[in-house]
Amino acid sequence: MEIIDVDLGERSYNIMIGDGLIDEVGHLVKRQFPGRKIMIITDDNVYKLYAGRVAAGLENAGYKVYVERVPAGESSKSLAMAQTIYDAALDHRLDRSSAILALGGGVVGDLAGFIAATYMRGIGYIQVPTTLLAQVDSSVGGKVAVNLPRAKNIVGAFYQPSLVIIDTSVLLSLPDREFKEGLAEIIKYGIIKDADFFRWLEQNINGLRCNTDNLVYSIKRSCEIKAEIVSKDETERGLRRILNYGHTIGHALEAAFGYGTLLHGEAVALGMIFEAKLALSRRLIDERTFFRIEGLIKSAVPAIMPHEPDLGRIIESMSLDKKNLDDKIVFILPEKLGSTGVYSDITVDEILNAVIL
Repeated sequence: MEIIDVDLGERSYNIMIGDGLIDEVGHLVKRQFPGRKIMIITDDNVYKLYAGRVAAGLENAGYKVYVERVPAGESSKSLAMAQTIYDAALDHRLDRSSAILALGGGVVGDLAGFIAATYMRGIGYIQVPTTLLAQVDSSVGGKVAVNLPRAKNIVGAFYQPSLVIIDTSVLLSLPDREFKEGLAEIIKYGIIKDADFFRWLEQNINGLRCNTDNLVYSIKRSCEIKAEIVSKDETERGLRRILNYGHTIGHALEAAFGYGTLLHGEAVALGMIFEAKLALSRRLIDERTFFRIEGLIKSAVPAIMPHEPDLGRIIESMSLDKKNLDDKIVFILPEKLGSTGVYSDITVDEILNAVIL
Protein backbone atom coordinates (compact mmCIF):
# COMPACT_ATOMS: atom_id res chain seq x y z
CA MET A 1 0.00 0.00 0.00
CA GLU A 2 1.23 3.47 -0.93
CA ILE A 3 0.66 6.30 1.58
CA ILE A 4 0.85 10.00 0.73
CA ASP A 5 0.73 12.65 3.42
CA VAL A 6 -1.18 15.86 2.77
CA ASP A 7 0.60 18.25 5.13
CA LEU A 8 -1.85 20.83 6.45
CA GLY A 9 -0.87 21.04 10.08
CA GLU A 10 -3.82 20.09 12.28
CA ARG A 11 -5.83 19.22 9.17
CA SER A 12 -3.23 16.85 7.71
CA TYR A 13 -4.40 13.49 6.45
CA ASN A 14 -3.22 10.41 4.58
CA ILE A 15 -4.08 9.20 1.10
CA MET A 16 -3.88 5.41 1.04
CA ILE A 17 -3.54 3.72 -2.36
CA GLY A 18 -3.67 -0.03 -2.93
CA ASP A 19 -5.43 -3.00 -4.46
CA GLY A 20 -8.37 -4.45 -2.51
CA LEU A 21 -8.68 -1.65 0.04
CA ILE A 22 -12.48 -1.51 -0.37
CA ASP A 23 -12.66 -4.50 1.99
CA GLU A 24 -10.26 -2.87 4.45
CA VAL A 25 -12.23 0.37 4.90
CA GLY A 26 -13.53 -0.53 8.37
CA HIS A 27 -10.05 -1.37 9.65
CA LEU A 28 -8.43 1.69 8.07
CA VAL A 29 -11.13 4.09 9.30
CA LYS A 30 -10.97 2.66 12.83
CA ARG A 31 -7.33 3.76 13.06
CA GLN A 32 -8.31 7.35 12.24
CA PHE A 33 -11.84 8.00 13.48
CA PRO A 34 -12.95 7.40 17.10
CA GLY A 35 -16.66 8.24 16.68
CA ARG A 36 -19.56 5.79 16.75
CA LYS A 37 -21.84 6.67 13.81
CA ILE A 38 -20.96 6.83 10.11
CA MET A 39 -23.34 7.74 7.32
CA ILE A 40 -22.32 6.47 3.88
CA ILE A 41 -23.43 8.64 0.97
CA THR A 42 -23.33 6.87 -2.39
CA ASP A 43 -25.20 6.80 -5.69
CA ASP A 44 -27.49 4.18 -7.18
CA ASN A 45 -24.76 2.60 -9.31
CA VAL A 46 -22.06 2.33 -6.63
CA TYR A 47 -24.63 1.23 -4.05
CA LYS A 48 -25.15 -2.02 -5.96
CA LEU A 49 -21.43 -2.70 -6.26
CA TYR A 50 -19.76 -1.69 -3.03
CA ALA A 51 -22.06 -0.18 -0.39
CA GLY A 52 -22.83 -3.52 1.24
CA ARG A 53 -19.17 -4.47 1.51
CA VAL A 54 -18.12 -1.12 2.93
CA ALA A 55 -21.03 -1.02 5.38
CA ALA A 56 -20.27 -4.56 6.58
CA GLY A 57 -16.61 -3.68 7.12
CA LEU A 58 -17.52 -0.61 9.14
CA GLU A 59 -20.06 -2.55 11.21
CA ASN A 60 -17.44 -5.23 11.92
CA ALA A 61 -15.17 -2.43 13.13
CA GLY A 62 -17.83 -1.39 15.66
CA TYR A 63 -19.62 1.48 13.91
CA LYS A 64 -23.32 2.14 13.62
CA VAL A 65 -23.74 2.57 9.87
CA TYR A 66 -26.41 4.29 7.80
CA VAL A 67 -26.50 4.34 4.00
CA GLU A 68 -28.07 7.11 1.94
CA ARG A 69 -28.07 6.91 -1.84
CA VAL A 70 -28.71 9.54 -4.46
CA PRO A 71 -29.41 9.27 -8.19
CA ALA A 72 -26.26 8.88 -10.25
CA GLY A 73 -25.23 11.96 -12.20
CA GLU A 74 -24.44 15.65 -11.88
CA SER A 75 -28.04 16.62 -11.14
CA SER A 76 -27.63 15.20 -7.62
CA LYS A 77 -25.02 17.82 -6.77
CA SER A 78 -27.63 20.38 -5.75
CA LEU A 79 -28.92 22.28 -2.75
CA ALA A 80 -32.17 20.33 -2.98
CA MET A 81 -30.35 17.01 -2.65
CA ALA A 82 -28.25 18.39 0.19
CA GLN A 83 -31.47 19.29 2.02
CA THR A 84 -32.68 15.70 1.65
CA ILE A 85 -29.45 14.34 3.12
CA TYR A 86 -29.47 16.88 5.97
CA ASP A 87 -32.91 15.56 6.92
CA ALA A 88 -31.60 12.00 6.82
CA ALA A 89 -28.68 12.97 9.06
CA LEU A 90 -31.13 14.40 11.58
CA ASP A 91 -33.28 11.26 11.37
CA HIS A 92 -30.20 9.18 12.17
CA ARG A 93 -29.29 11.53 15.04
CA LEU A 94 -25.85 12.26 13.64
CA ASP A 95 -23.94 14.64 15.89
CA ARG A 96 -20.51 16.28 15.91
CA SER A 97 -18.84 13.00 16.85
CA SER A 98 -20.26 11.34 13.71
CA ALA A 99 -18.76 11.13 10.23
CA ILE A 100 -19.87 11.06 6.63
CA LEU A 101 -18.18 8.66 4.22
CA ALA A 102 -18.30 9.50 0.51
CA LEU A 103 -18.42 6.31 -1.55
CA GLY A 104 -18.48 7.09 -5.25
CA GLY A 105 -17.23 9.48 -7.87
CA GLY A 106 -16.79 13.22 -7.90
CA VAL A 107 -20.48 14.09 -7.64
CA VAL A 108 -20.91 11.98 -4.51
CA GLY A 109 -17.63 13.23 -3.04
CA ASP A 110 -18.44 16.89 -3.59
CA LEU A 111 -22.00 16.52 -2.28
CA ALA A 112 -20.99 14.46 0.75
CA GLY A 113 -18.13 16.81 1.56
CA PHE A 114 -20.40 19.85 1.30
CA ILE A 115 -22.85 18.22 3.69
CA ALA A 116 -20.07 17.23 6.11
CA ALA A 117 -18.68 20.78 6.04
CA THR A 118 -22.03 22.41 6.80
CA TYR A 119 -23.99 19.95 8.95
CA MET A 120 -23.62 21.15 12.55
CA ARG A 121 -20.86 23.46 11.18
CA GLY A 122 -18.67 20.50 10.34
CA ILE A 123 -18.44 16.78 11.15
CA GLY A 124 -16.00 14.03 10.18
CA TYR A 125 -15.48 13.31 6.49
CA ILE A 126 -13.90 10.28 4.79
CA GLN A 127 -13.36 9.81 1.06
CA VAL A 128 -13.52 6.43 -0.68
CA PRO A 129 -13.46 7.41 -4.37
CA THR A 130 -14.54 4.77 -6.89
CA THR A 131 -13.74 6.50 -10.19
CA LEU A 132 -10.35 7.34 -11.63
CA LEU A 133 -11.34 11.00 -11.92
CA ALA A 134 -12.26 11.22 -8.24
CA GLN A 135 -9.18 9.27 -7.15
CA VAL A 136 -6.74 11.68 -8.79
CA ASP A 137 -8.68 14.91 -8.37
CA SER A 138 -11.82 15.64 -6.37
CA SER A 139 -11.15 13.31 -3.41
CA VAL A 140 -7.91 15.16 -2.59
CA GLY A 141 -7.61 18.77 -1.50
CA GLY A 142 -10.81 19.54 0.36
CA LYS A 143 -12.84 21.39 -2.26
CA VAL A 144 -16.50 20.57 -1.65
CA ALA A 145 -19.47 22.12 -3.41
CA VAL A 146 -22.84 21.89 -5.09
CA ASN A 147 -23.96 23.42 -8.37
CA LEU A 148 -26.49 26.09 -9.16
CA PRO A 149 -28.25 25.86 -12.55
CA ARG A 150 -26.15 28.71 -13.95
CA ALA A 151 -22.76 27.85 -12.47
CA LYS A 152 -20.84 24.74 -11.41
CA ASN A 153 -19.39 24.36 -7.90
CA ILE A 154 -20.44 27.89 -7.01
CA VAL A 155 -21.72 27.11 -3.49
CA GLY A 156 -19.10 25.34 -1.43
CA ALA A 157 -16.22 25.38 1.02
CA PHE A 158 -12.68 24.23 1.64
CA TYR A 159 -13.12 21.28 3.99
CA GLN A 160 -10.48 18.60 4.26
CA PRO A 161 -11.25 14.91 4.69
CA SER A 162 -9.64 13.06 7.54
CA LEU A 163 -8.73 10.12 5.32
CA VAL A 164 -8.75 9.17 1.62
CA ILE A 165 -8.82 5.47 0.70
CA ILE A 166 -8.10 4.67 -2.96
CA ASP A 167 -8.70 1.10 -4.13
CA THR A 168 -7.40 0.60 -7.65
CA SER A 169 -9.31 -2.67 -8.08
CA VAL A 170 -12.66 -0.85 -8.20
CA LEU A 171 -11.60 0.73 -11.48
CA LEU A 172 -12.17 -2.65 -13.16
CA SER A 173 -15.92 -2.03 -12.89
CA LEU A 174 -15.74 1.40 -14.56
CA PRO A 175 -17.19 1.78 -18.06
CA ASP A 176 -14.49 2.66 -20.57
CA ARG A 177 -15.80 6.19 -21.07
CA GLU A 178 -15.65 6.93 -17.34
CA PHE A 179 -12.14 5.50 -17.04
CA LYS A 180 -10.91 7.64 -19.91
CA GLU A 181 -12.36 10.86 -18.52
CA GLY A 182 -10.11 10.38 -15.48
CA LEU A 183 -7.07 10.41 -17.74
CA ALA A 184 -7.75 14.09 -18.47
CA GLU A 185 -6.87 15.11 -14.92
CA ILE A 186 -3.79 12.86 -14.91
CA ILE A 187 -2.55 14.56 -18.09
CA LYS A 188 -3.25 17.94 -16.49
CA TYR A 189 -0.71 17.29 -13.73
CA GLY A 190 2.02 16.69 -16.29
CA ILE A 191 1.18 19.89 -18.15
CA ILE A 192 1.05 22.14 -15.11
CA LYS A 193 3.78 20.73 -12.90
CA ASP A 194 5.87 17.82 -14.18
CA ALA A 195 7.24 17.68 -17.73
CA ASP A 196 8.92 14.33 -17.03
CA PHE A 197 5.55 12.86 -16.00
CA PHE A 198 4.03 14.27 -19.20
CA ARG A 199 6.71 12.50 -21.26
CA TRP A 200 6.09 9.27 -19.33
CA LEU A 201 2.38 9.57 -20.11
CA GLU A 202 3.10 10.04 -23.82
CA GLN A 203 4.74 6.61 -23.75
CA ASN A 204 2.39 4.78 -21.37
CA ILE A 205 -1.07 6.31 -21.15
CA ASN A 206 -2.84 4.08 -23.67
CA GLY A 207 -1.93 0.94 -21.75
CA LEU A 208 -2.67 2.15 -18.23
CA ARG A 209 -5.82 0.15 -17.70
CA CYS A 210 -4.02 -3.10 -18.51
CA ASN A 211 -0.89 -2.43 -16.48
CA THR A 212 -1.52 -2.35 -12.73
CA ASP A 213 1.94 -1.03 -11.83
CA ASN A 214 1.71 1.85 -14.30
CA LEU A 215 -1.85 2.64 -13.20
CA VAL A 216 -0.83 2.79 -9.53
CA TYR A 217 2.15 4.99 -10.43
CA SER A 218 0.00 7.42 -12.43
CA ILE A 219 -2.52 7.72 -9.56
CA LYS A 220 0.23 8.08 -6.97
CA ARG A 221 2.12 10.71 -8.96
CA SER A 222 -1.08 12.67 -9.59
CA CYS A 223 -1.97 12.62 -5.90
CA GLU A 224 1.59 13.60 -4.93
CA ILE A 225 1.47 16.64 -7.21
CA LYS A 226 -1.92 17.72 -5.93
CA ALA A 227 -0.95 17.10 -2.29
CA GLU A 228 2.18 19.22 -2.72
CA ILE A 229 0.20 22.08 -4.24
CA VAL A 230 -2.60 21.93 -1.65
CA SER A 231 -0.09 21.76 1.22
CA LYS A 232 1.39 25.06 0.04
CA ASP A 233 -1.91 26.82 -0.77
CA GLU A 234 -4.96 25.20 0.82
CA THR A 235 -7.52 27.90 -0.03
CA GLU A 236 -6.40 28.82 -3.54
CA ARG A 237 -4.84 32.22 -2.88
CA GLY A 238 -1.99 31.62 -5.28
CA LEU A 239 -0.27 28.41 -6.38
CA ARG A 240 -3.36 26.20 -6.15
CA ARG A 241 -4.95 28.14 -8.99
CA ILE A 242 -2.82 26.18 -11.45
CA LEU A 243 -5.03 23.15 -10.77
CA ASN A 244 -7.77 25.00 -12.67
CA TYR A 245 -6.02 24.61 -16.02
CA GLY A 246 -8.67 23.50 -18.52
CA HIS A 247 -11.50 24.15 -16.09
CA THR A 248 -12.46 27.72 -17.04
CA ILE A 249 -13.62 26.67 -20.50
CA GLY A 250 -14.38 23.12 -19.35
CA HIS A 251 -16.91 24.18 -16.73
CA ALA A 252 -18.50 26.56 -19.24
CA LEU A 253 -18.91 23.72 -21.74
CA GLU A 254 -20.57 21.54 -19.09
CA ALA A 255 -23.08 24.30 -18.33
CA ALA A 256 -23.64 25.21 -21.99
CA PHE A 257 -24.45 21.67 -23.08
CA GLY A 258 -26.33 20.80 -19.88
CA TYR A 259 -24.73 18.98 -16.96
CA GLY A 260 -24.20 15.31 -17.80
CA THR A 261 -24.05 15.69 -21.60
CA LEU A 262 -20.28 15.86 -21.40
CA LEU A 263 -18.62 14.03 -18.53
CA HIS A 264 -16.57 16.36 -16.35
CA GLY A 265 -13.25 14.90 -17.51
CA GLU A 266 -14.33 15.16 -21.14
CA ALA A 267 -15.17 18.84 -20.69
CA VAL A 268 -11.83 19.44 -18.97
CA ALA A 269 -10.03 17.63 -21.79
CA LEU A 270 -11.63 19.96 -24.33
CA GLY A 271 -10.95 22.92 -22.04
CA MET A 272 -7.26 22.05 -21.84
CA ILE A 273 -7.00 21.90 -25.63
CA PHE A 274 -8.83 25.20 -26.10
CA GLU A 275 -6.79 26.90 -23.37
CA ALA A 276 -3.59 25.55 -24.90
CA LYS A 277 -4.82 27.07 -28.15
CA LEU A 278 -5.16 30.39 -26.31
CA ALA A 279 -1.59 30.00 -25.10
CA LEU A 280 -0.43 29.28 -28.64
CA SER A 281 -2.22 32.34 -30.01
CA ARG A 282 -0.38 34.44 -27.41
CA ARG A 283 2.91 32.75 -28.26
CA LEU A 284 3.27 31.48 -24.71
CA ILE A 285 3.96 28.02 -26.16
CA ASP A 286 5.20 26.97 -29.58
CA GLU A 287 3.34 24.80 -32.09
CA ARG A 288 5.25 21.66 -31.12
CA THR A 289 4.21 21.98 -27.49
CA PHE A 290 0.61 22.68 -28.48
CA PHE A 291 0.44 19.61 -30.72
CA ARG A 292 1.99 17.43 -28.01
CA ILE A 293 -0.67 18.60 -25.53
CA GLU A 294 -3.46 18.20 -28.05
CA GLY A 295 -2.17 14.85 -29.28
CA LEU A 296 -1.87 13.26 -25.84
CA ILE A 297 -5.30 14.47 -24.76
CA LYS A 298 -7.04 13.34 -27.94
CA SER A 299 -5.36 9.93 -27.87
CA ALA A 300 -6.46 9.32 -24.29
CA VAL A 301 -9.81 11.10 -23.94
CA PRO A 302 -11.90 10.96 -27.13
CA ALA A 303 -14.12 13.88 -26.12
CA ILE A 304 -16.28 15.44 -28.81
CA MET A 305 -18.67 18.35 -28.46
CA PRO A 306 -22.16 17.00 -29.17
CA HIS A 307 -23.04 20.00 -31.34
CA GLU A 308 -21.93 23.55 -32.02
CA PRO A 309 -21.85 25.35 -28.68
CA ASP A 310 -23.86 28.45 -27.83
CA LEU A 311 -20.89 30.81 -27.66
CA GLY A 312 -22.86 33.49 -25.85
CA ARG A 313 -23.80 31.04 -23.13
CA ILE A 314 -20.20 29.91 -22.81
CA ILE A 315 -19.02 33.49 -22.27
CA GLU A 316 -21.83 34.10 -19.77
CA SER A 317 -20.92 30.95 -17.85
CA MET A 318 -17.26 31.95 -17.72
CA SER A 319 -18.26 35.40 -16.46
CA LEU A 320 -19.82 33.68 -13.42
CA ASP A 321 -16.79 31.50 -12.71
CA LYS A 322 -15.77 31.55 -9.04
CA LYS A 323 -12.11 32.06 -9.98
CA ASN A 324 -12.80 35.45 -11.56
CA LEU A 325 -11.32 38.60 -10.05
CA ASP A 326 -12.73 42.11 -10.40
CA ASP A 327 -15.14 40.91 -13.11
CA LYS A 328 -12.25 39.59 -15.18
CA ILE A 329 -12.20 35.99 -16.41
CA VAL A 330 -9.09 34.27 -15.07
CA PHE A 331 -7.27 31.66 -17.15
CA ILE A 332 -4.43 29.32 -16.29
CA LEU A 333 -2.37 28.93 -19.47
CA PRO A 334 0.63 26.72 -20.18
CA GLU A 335 3.91 28.53 -20.76
CA LYS A 336 5.87 25.33 -21.30
CA LEU A 337 5.37 21.74 -20.27
CA GLY A 338 5.43 21.66 -16.48
CA SER A 339 4.79 25.38 -16.03
CA THR A 340 1.80 27.72 -16.25
CA GLY A 341 0.87 31.37 -15.74
CA VAL A 342 -2.23 33.24 -14.59
CA TYR A 343 -3.89 35.56 -17.12
CA SER A 344 -6.87 37.87 -16.58
CA ASP A 345 -6.59 39.99 -19.73
CA ILE A 346 -7.93 37.47 -22.27
CA THR A 347 -10.42 39.14 -24.62
CA VAL A 348 -13.76 37.71 -25.67
CA ASP A 349 -12.53 37.51 -29.26
CA GLU A 350 -9.52 35.43 -28.15
CA ILE A 351 -11.82 33.07 -26.25
CA LEU A 352 -14.20 32.67 -29.18
CA ASN A 353 -11.34 32.03 -31.61
CA ALA A 354 -10.03 29.31 -29.31
CA VAL A 355 -13.37 27.56 -28.89
CA ILE A 356 -14.43 27.65 -32.54
CA LEU A 357 -13.14 24.41 -34.05
